[in-house]
Amino acid sequence: MSVPEQLRYSEEHEWVAGLGGEDDIVTVGITAHAADALGEIVYLELQVGEGGAVEAGEVCGEVESTKSVSDIYSPVSGEITAINSAVVDVPKVINDDPYGEGWLFKVRLSAEPGDLLDSVAYEKLIEEG
Repeated sequence: MSVPEQLRYSEEHEWVAGLGGEDDIVTVGITAHAADALGEIVYLELQVGEGGAVEAGEVCGEVESTKSVSDIYSPVSGEITAINSAVVDVPKVINDDPYGEGWLFKVRLSAEPGDLLDSVAYEKLIEEG
């Protein structure tokens, strides 16, 4: 399973793209590993809308699959600037393209990101998992 090198990862299997950008807005999604472990995703609920705040490590949504229900944790702190309505309407997009069209939300960072893993550390985490 591919783990894109340019992304950063949480231990709860979310990914973050765009760190270090000049506008401090990052994109957040669920990793391919998590999507695969969940099975076919049939429902997604985000508890915070555009303009709302998320805190790193706190639950911000829920994803339901044919196998189980799992919490979504925000890997960063800040203000939600966009929600991907396409994945809310058709959650299976997350299974089909977790690092592309399957992104969940965008956040304007309010604090430096905490303990995010690089691709090598995340690969090690899922291999040990």
